[in-house]
Amino acid sequence: MNPHAQTEREMEEKTEKVKREALKIIEEFEVLPKLVVFDLDYTLWPFYCECRSKREMPSLYPHAKGILLALKEKAIDVAIASRSPTADTAIAFLNKLNLSSLFVAQEIYSSWTHKTDHFQRIHSRTAVPFSSMLFFDDENRNIHSVSKMGVTSILVDDGVNLESLMSGLAQFSQNWNASQKNKPDTSNPAA
Repeated sequence: MNPHAQTEREMEEKTEKVKREALKIIEEFEVLPKLVVFDLDYTLWPFYCECRSKREMPSLYPHAKGILLALKEKAIDVAIASRSPTADTAIAFLNKLNLSSLFVAQEIYSSWTHKTDHFQRIHSRTAVPFSSMLFFDDENRNIHSVSKMGVTSILVDDGVNLESLMSGLAQFSQNWNASQKNKPDTSNPAA
């Protein structure tokens, strides 16, 4: 057997295994986000786009593709918010990895603001409220600024993985339940 084909098949099997694990994690939660937003550099893949050439074949973190596929299977939309100064390279990499079609929004551009502009555009494009979004990023300043918008935001140290997915969904569920308790009770108009 061709060693390249064998490696590719092994990668597909690992992705499928991660997808099954991610589906189990997602099914543990009653409350789920409507949209999960990912940064690219050091969140979905282990490098900065601006340090790479479009001609290269990029790779993802080991759990990234399985998680994306599981979210899609559960009808949870996914989007990208990346402050990359080389959007053309990032888009080329997403195409090479056959991932572009998974995302309902791809906000990839250099910005002096944190990621707040990206999220305003994602919200305009999808009409998903910030409180119904979950965000993964490797930069604390982005987590901080986007959290202030009402988005559940999770800091990843070494790329998105099953553990960060579990943590993100748990935090989203907790935030959602807390926000529902703080809403006025409209079920009894006489009250």
